[in-house]
Amino acid sequence: MTIETRPVRSRPRGRRRVALAALAAVVGPGVLAGLSDDDPAGITTYSVLGASYGYQLSWVLLLSTAALVLFHSLGARLGVATGQGLIGLARQRYGPRVGGVALLLLVLANLGTTCAEFAGVAAGFELFGVSRYVSVPATAVVVSGLMLKGSFHRVEHLLMALAAVLVAYVAAGFAVRPDWGRAAEGLVLPTMPFTHDAVLVVVATVGTTLAPWGLSFIQSYAVDKKLTVADLRYERIDVVTGSVLTGIVGLFVVVTCAATLHARHQTITDASDAASALQPLAGRFASALFAVGIIGAALLAAAVLPLSTAYSVCDFTGHEGALDDGFARAPLFYSTFAFCAAVSAGAVLLPGVSLVPVLVLTQVLNAVLLLPLLVVMYRLARDADVMGADTIGRSAVLYVLTIGFVGVCVAALMVLSLP
Repeated sequence: MTIETRPVRSRPRGRRRVALAALAAVVGPGVLAGLSDDDPAGITTYSVLGASYGYQLSWVLLLSTAALVLFHSLGARLGVATGQGLIGLARQRYGPRVGGVALLLLVLANLGTTCAEFAGVAAGFELFGVSRYVSVPATAVVVSGLMLKGSFHRVEHLLMALAAVLVAYVAAGFAVRPDWGRAAEGLVLPTMPFTHDAVLVVVATVGTTLAPWGLSFIQSYAVDKKLTVADLRYERIDVVTGSVLTGIVGLFVVVTCAATLHARHQTITDASDAASALQPLAGRFASALFAVGIIGAALLAAAVLPLSTAYSVCDFTGHEGALDDGFARAPLFYSTFAFCAAVSAGAVLLPGVSLVPVLVLTQVLNAVLLLPLLVVMYRLARDADVMGADTIGRSAVLYVLTIGFVGVCVAALMVLSLP
């Protein structure tokens, strides 16, 4: 009797092993694209949101995270179904003019955001007494060198290790002992002051969580990883995991600043201010964790942002562009990466340049740029000539509602910005 039952018991176990192996093989695009949104510009935006408005606007982060799950899943689906990146697919379907405009806007937004990443490197290391004239060039050289020399899987494993540093924000949140009841209330009960500053930080939160570069990155990365239609169900787990972790990290940044800075009516201008301000309020431990989080987030995003830009440029031009190709086979891909890293790092080192406004305003630009990109993605996903049998069906209403939410946020900001 026992002998007869062994094969029956081993099958589910064997299937579980196969499923876990398949999941491990596809994990990467969703987690990296999601957690890279928790970059210094994102951490700054969440810090300002928590310091200025306490727990009140946490619901914006919840909605933005839901939108992140939705459209990052769609990006991976588009990449797997078509074998092309977003910009290249838009050029093929709608012509070089539409594709060119999308590429130009994306590159400009990416350069601005990459500047913010290197500003985060500088700010994070300066909290530990390391000059930006040492940390920024060293980071640019190390990150570019790893991308130029490393294989796809080696680079992916390194980026995943960097992403793990973001747990520092969760630890900082627990260290300050926030009011979890009020945090939960702010998460599920939408309220806000209808002022220009409040709408600005809401739009910036949407733009930093659901960033345009992330949509382009996850689609191209899914292609580079050579995922297939059979991998999609596992890739959805990857996307949901990355998106939820992104929202959790963002929420802990908000509650950390709400429990300390907002409670004492202390305002900030950037994430490094938040780290410095936390020390007298919550102790050196929370301050150090916040600073470590800034550095880890900056290093991760300083690698991913130029990579997203390189993917997009190669998609548009039709040139080879993948991490396993090497410089000889993909000179445009690697040159674009190096150019983006060098220009952004150089901008941070210019004397007298204040990058604080860039950190939040770049995220506002991201939200504005989101609208046309979301519409393009939605139309492509509904196009049977592009997607074949993989077009989106009844879930289309969720995409329309998300586009409408972003549109309302941007329109409200424009109305309140009028003289």
